[in-house]
Amino acid sequence: MNTQFKNFKIVKFDSQQGKSFFNLINSNRARLSEYFAGTVANTKTLEDTLNYCKLIDQRMENKSYFPFIIINRENNAFIGLIDVKNIEWGVPKAEMGYFIDVNYEGKGIISQALDFVIEYLTKEYQFKKLLCRVNSRNLGSVNVALKNGFELEGTIRNDYRTTNNKVVDLNYYGKIFDYI
Repeated sequence: MNTQFKNFKIVKFDSQQGKSFFNLINSNRARLSEYFAGTVANTKTLEDTLNYCKLIDQRMENKSYFPFIIINRENNAFIGLIDVKNIEWGVPKAEMGYFIDVNYEGKGIISQALDFVIEYLTKEYQFKKLLCRVNSRNLGSVNVALKNGFELEGTIRNDYRTTNNKVVDLNYYGKIFDYI
């Protein structure tokens, strides 16, 4: 996938750009700690991040994880991540996560990028269902899910442990796809 829109592009994650990935996470670390605990925990230092990139490569190779990076075309900076995880090929279904750098928040970029990734995933892999698990207090992510046609399926209590060791409830949003 290599899609361009406005001044941005969406590309498959390239582990050779581990430093740019680290910079994106590190500059958003405080706000991501509650929502992307695994990524934050695995990217504490540049060295940790480079090792994590090797793990990502393995997961991509065995089709258990698909990360996509949003890049500002003006300066080639990584500004966001959309990842596809917890893939169940027997259905097939997957969970999507997403975030955008704080400096690009509220501009509709992540909503539009997510739409392109969803289109790619449904054409390329024929997913029957995509879902998002969102902390109900994360109104930005709730709105992104709703804008992209996901529907609230329910709230699972005590479902996620944050980096700060707090257990929180998560809303589950799903989107179903029918194919001929």
